[in-house]
Amino acid sequence: MLLTTQDLQEIQSAYPDYRLELEDGEIIVMSPSGYASDEVATEFARQLANWVKPKKLGRVTASSAEFNSPDSNTRSPDVSFVKAERLKQSPRSFADLAPDLMVEVKSPTDSLIKTRKKIQNFLKVGTQVGILVNPDERIVEVYRNNYPVQILQDGDSLTLPQLLPGWTLLVSEL
Repeated sequence: MLLTTQDLQEIQSAYPDYRLELEDGEIIVMSPSGYASDEVATEFARQLANWVKPKKLGRVTASSAEFNSPDSNTRSPDVSFVKAERLKQSPRSFADLAPDLMVEVKSPTDSLIKTRKKIQNFLKVGTQVGILVNPDERIVEVYRNNYPVQILQDGDSLTLPQLLPGWTLLVSEL
């Protein structure tokens, strides 16, 4: 039996202490990310939000913000950004859109294959940029539709001129 977003919301209400996602009609219980991975995600979100908020460019959220996508999946990236003109007010529940930017930070229990698939699925439903931060390898993979994967490492700067003109993040700061 394939589950729906409504089923996910009901299950999430019954088990609020669990992070759940819905992919292809199946519930995924998300494991804790681990201290180092969460610290990297928090730093990414902090730097992004500190740049976005004063300019009123949009909304930055962490891993508890979930997105209902047109493919009937409900997923939550570790960090996400939605342009202000696309989301004028924060929804009380799940957002019915794809974020413009989504970031996944590999935790010790994550599969790189599954994490990359999650990023690709977000790109298919409208996300402009997907980023995979791999703290173990100290690299950042940047995904965009119709572009080769960009690999950044210590000493490199992450920029997203088409989405966030002027914003820069040093990979070494993550």
